[in-house]
Amino acid sequence: MNDEDRYDAGMTVRRAVLGDAHVDRSIANRTELTADFQNLITRYAWGEIWTRPGLPRHTRSLLTIAMMVALNRGEELALHLRAAKNNGVTREEITEVLLQTAIYCGVPAANSAFHLAERIFRDEDESSA
Repeated sequence: MNDEDRYDAGMTVRRAVLGDAHVDRSIANRTELTADFQNLITRYAWGEIWTRPGLPRHTRSLLTIAMMVALNRGEELALHLRAAKNNGVTREEITEVLLQTAIYCGVPAANSAFHLAERIFRDEDESSA
């Protein structure tokens, strides 16, 4: 697969996981500084890793949530908490992952993640009402 094919495959998965609105905003907000980075993550994060057949997207979502908690990356965690439902992840499964992060990443990290998830789920519920 060449870089153009990898980019196209990555953009397809990126849109499926994150949603068109998010991806369209990312593209619209590209700058001269961030354009190469956006291309890189589309090709490699989405086109190389998320397209691999070894794990379903559902599992990749759960793993990514746990890693974002471990790395204390709240902005990316919020993004993947919102996107997880596009991969069939339930709120109950997210709760289980966050509980597990309390043991392996630390209670303060999990506490922050629970607060963030609660806010995101509340916002989603209010916007769908």
